[in-house]
Amino acid sequence: MFPPDRDLPDAAPLDAACNAVAAAAARTRDVGPWQSGAMKTLAHDGLLAGFIPRADGGTGAAEAALIAALVAIAERCLTTALAVTQWASAVRIIAGGPEPLRASLLPPLARGETFTTVGISQLTTSRQHTPPAVVAHERSDGWRLDGVCPWVTGADAVETIVTGGVTADGGHAFFVVPARAAGVEIDPPLEMLALSGSRTAAVRFTAARAAATIAPPAGGTRTGGLATTALALGATRAALAILAAEATDRPFLAPVVAGLAMEADSFAARLAAAASHGADAADRDRLRADVNGLVLRASQAALAASKGSGFVRGHPAERLAREALFFLVWSCPQTVTSTVLCELAGLG
Repeated sequence: MFPPDRDLPDAAPLDAACNAVAAAAARTRDVGPWQSGAMKTLAHDGLLAGFIPRADGGTGAAEAALIAALVAIAERCLTTALAVTQWASAVRIIAGGPEPLRASLLPPLARGETFTTVGISQLTTSRQHTPPAVVAHERSDGWRLDGVCPWVTGADAVETIVTGGVTADGGHAFFVVPARAAGVEIDPPLEMLALSGSRTAAVRFTAARAAATIAPPAGGTRTGGLATTALALGATRAALAILAAEATDRPFLAPVVAGLAMEADSFAARLAAAASHGADAADRDRLRADVNGLVLRASQAALAASKGSGFVRGHPAERLAREALFFLVWSCPQTVTSTVLCELAGLG
């Protein structure tokens, strides 16, 4: 069960919003959730506002409710859920900025009048063994950025990009950059194994002027938050639905469904507890690795149960099997990657 709607103030029932996302899912996977209307739906129904504090024009939903919403959205459309996580990451960085910045950006973001995204993988998981991917120079007219953000979801569909750069003193800072500003070049969206509808692309800066600067959080920037685990759990639920449908005509599948569902419920309880009460980095990473393993197994079980028809492009099992591979490479801390690789090698 999802948390009651009162945990998402002023929001329509979660299921109604998610059903609308599901109805648009096929188009979303083609053109993205901005063009399909999925992001507008979530804004209209109040779910996006839940990620923004009340003082900044949102409704300030509890973390547990937000994580539950991400699970539900991912179960219906993983492409939309990915876009929401990148929007939410950008919003949380902006919420740590000065009051004038928050006042100008966050209320229209809460209402879905504008959209934003984040491009900070160069500070966390990408290009960590090379010179800084994005360098920030402070000049008399403000900050200028040079370099490349290698992974930016929805870069060509949003008004602003929140990114990070290395400053002259070797520190990090966050910047809000208008997506269509001079000196900003957005590459064509990548054709990926799955989730190409997320319109993920590289963004190149050439003396691009930042509209605002935000200091990084005191604890630094890290990956492997609960949102990534929530999306993997949602994809697991989608795979289990396929298995359950196959089991109606083949009773021998029932124990398979029950076993995977029990595991999913156990991880869901751990995720809810972490969202409600907090968890240290090691616990978050362990849960992430556990759910990563489960989504791979559940999606492959759904494919096996669907037999040959599931191997045909366009079948839900085929799509989910490809989408599940995303969790092997998306924003994985080294501890999670190492755990997964050891399990794949039988070294666990």
